[in-house]
Amino acid sequence: MHPFTFGFVVVPNFSLIALSACVDPLRLANHVLGKPSYTSVLLSEDGGLVASSDGIEVMTQFSLAQAPALDAIFVIGPNPLPKRGFRNLTLWLKKAASNGIPLGGIDSGAYLMAQAGLLNGYRSTIHWEDHEALAQQFPKVIVTQHFFEVDRDRYTCSGGVAPLDLMTYLLTKAPGNRAIANEVANLLIVERRSLTDIQTVSIIHQGRVTHPTAVEALRLMEANISEPLTIAEVAQFSGVSLRSLQRLFKTKFSKSAERVYLDIRLSHARILVHRSDKNIREIAAETGFASPSNLTARYTPRYGASPQKDRKDRAHGLAFKERLLS
Repeated sequence: MHPFTFGFVVVPNFSLIALSACVDPLRLANHVLGKPSYTSVLLSEDGGLVASSDGIEVMTQFSLAQAPALDAIFVIGPNPLPKRGFRNLTLWLKKAASNGIPLGGIDSGAYLMAQAGLLNGYRSTIHWEDHEALAQQFPKVIVTQHFFEVDRDRYTCSGGVAPLDLMTYLLTKAPGNRAIANEVANLLIVERRSLTDIQTVSIIHQGRVTHPTAVEALRLMEANISEPLTIAEVAQFSGVSLRSLQRLFKTKFSKSAERVYLDIRLSHARILVHRSDKNIREIAAETGFASPSNLTARYTPRYGASPQKDRKDRAHGLAFKERLLS
């Protein structure tokens, strides 16, 4: 029986950690099984060296035109989101799909698949920073916030180390099994996450907040960004007095409840500034500010630049980085 062959397509500025998180579980599965049941093949549009987002170059084994027979294909996407220049990859993926080969998108690889029309009608996920962009630009894609998605012959996952979750899940299928997947996870010293686990950037998890009243108050704040509650309402819905809530936040965060709530809204605004094409008026409305000027007045001292300048500086920085890596 021939090894199950995964083809991993890397594009310039791909995530190096995501690639490693895809390949290493397969290597360890072979170790556990005591035989080469899985093979990893690295591909790129033209073959040869491809620079990751870290600037580290990886040697690919084949160009797309020279690709060997593959049992599944995964695209390791770049950062930031790709906009154009992937026509050859799109045509190649469409041909693979027409031949019935399962396709996967890792991080922004899901965006490339959506651009090719290969996720229409499928559940898909992507890194939380790019969730809104994927959902907004591709309404036929069912976008979730899970760490990974498996929908028929389409596999997607968020970035970072989430490919470990996707790959260990796939290792439960033949030629592997659940025991193999668990042993691989043990060797990687990771806890397997399921299809239903959700990505989160909640301050609750970032700050390891466990106090039940603080957790409830933060959940209320994070659930009411576009139409903020008053702090008195947050206290009321959390079942405590306003004074008790303020005292709790000063103790836990060294900030007032108002300041924490503002930081949550500004953090969301900055994600939209960096990762969406929405104008500042739209961003202000989505984050509960009365006007663009009101947002700017709060945003500028927090991040050292106005939303417009912050967006422009980020675009220039990314363009400079691309020139260095080209």
